[in-house]
Amino acid sequence: MSVLLAHQSFEFIGGSVCLDFVNTVHNYGAAVDPDDDLVDFSALVAWAQQAKIINTQEVRRFALEAEAEPRKAKYVLGRAKLLRDTLYRIFSSVASGRQPAQSDLAQLNSELTNCMANLRIVPSVDGFQLGWAPGEGKLDSMLWPIGRSAADLLTTTAGLDRVRVCGGSSCTWLFLDTTKNGSRRWCDMKACGNRAKSRRHYERTRPKQI
Repeated sequence: MSVLLAHQSFEFIGGSVCLDFVNTVHNYGAAVDPDDDLVDFSALVAWAQQAKIINTQEVRRFALEAEAEPRKAKYVLGRAKLLRDTLYRIFSSVASGRQPAQSDLAQLNSELTNCMANLRIVPSVDGFQLGWAPGEGKLDSMLWPIGRSAADLLTTTAGLDRVRVCGGSSCTWLFLDTTKNGSRRWCDMKACGNRAKSRRHYERTRPKQI
């Protein structure tokens, strides 16, 4: 837990904190290896830092608190993964034009009860803004911005209509399509997009069997 910054660099292509969090699993639904980036609590902290949810000072605090209370850290990691899976089912349903399951909305609302209870009005340069209660001793505080991000996206029609699932054959990542004509198909053109182009090229050029 002492060197949290040594973790891998995470991908942030979702266009929203909650979608980027969902994308820490690379292939939802895989029976054998779903390829989960959040292998332990320190990985969760590293992701939160790279997502700019927490700063370097908070990283150190999380490290010390997790070392002091490893069972609590394990519990929070489990809660984070439950929230992530719930958000995947909700937003993949939305992207497919289906209503999310009531059980998933209930699970999200349960998490939001804790999240929104820590929302505060705080002073800012221009007056006031929404912020968070102090997170000392609360290992789950990094989940608060994720929950709020999901609530904001679900209640913003213009954003919700732009949620997409990557068109890659084995990719389950979610993203906001911000193109003017709503034509984005891939989470990342350099990855899934190029693989799809290569497959199409192969299908066009391979010798036909007689």
